[in-house]
Amino acid sequence: MIRPLFAEALGTALLLISVIGSGIMGVNLAGGNMALALLANAIATGCMLFAIITVLAPVSGAHFNPAVTLAFVLRGNMPRELMPGYILAQCTGAIMGVWVAHLMFDLPVLQVSQTMHRTGGAQWVSEGIATFGLLFVIFGGLKARAEAVPTLVALYITGAYWFTSSTSFANPAVTLARGFSDTFAGIHPAHIGMFVVIQLITVLIAHPILKALFKD
Repeated sequence: MIRPLFAEALGTALLLISVIGSGIMGVNLAGGNMALALLANAIATGCMLFAIITVLAPVSGAHFNPAVTLAFVLRGNMPRELMPGYILAQCTGAIMGVWVAHLMFDLPVLQVSQTMHRTGGAQWVSEGIATFGLLFVIFGGLKARAEAVPTLVALYITGAYWFTSSTSFANPAVTLARGFSDTFAGIHPAHIGMFVVIQLITVLIAHPILKALFKD
């Protein structure tokens, strides 16, 4: 199990490096234009998702997301006993990725988000939609054309940055880790819990729907 767990930690770390790093770079270069900063953030994240899913899918399945891991377990596509290790690797890798991004931009490594408040009914609904859509493209893609899944996920998340009010976290590990960055892509720690609850509830809601829709 060492190789798959390392792959999940490494992939999730690279994902957070792209999320946090591109957010910092976007703000630095956008001259106060937040739309331009968000565009840079979205494109960089989508590009990284395509790369890490393509390269690491043969090693670990390329989940990089506890919600996705839970969905695979519920579908019977992954043994339940592997889930704790995957989730621990994903969360650990995510936090390490945030710290590496801070190092790259000469920021204090240890931070807690103070300014990025993301809460309220609209954003919680948004996280539900974002998470459902992510599972939809993953399992729909596996059914229709498995080799297209990296492209589908990358395109979906790039778009969801823009059409969701929460900018589409859709990932408990990412949500947790972004609480450790007081930058453009951060989230206030007080708001992490509800985001994660909504993401996990959405997995439970989506499971029977997607299982019936994409029945073998």
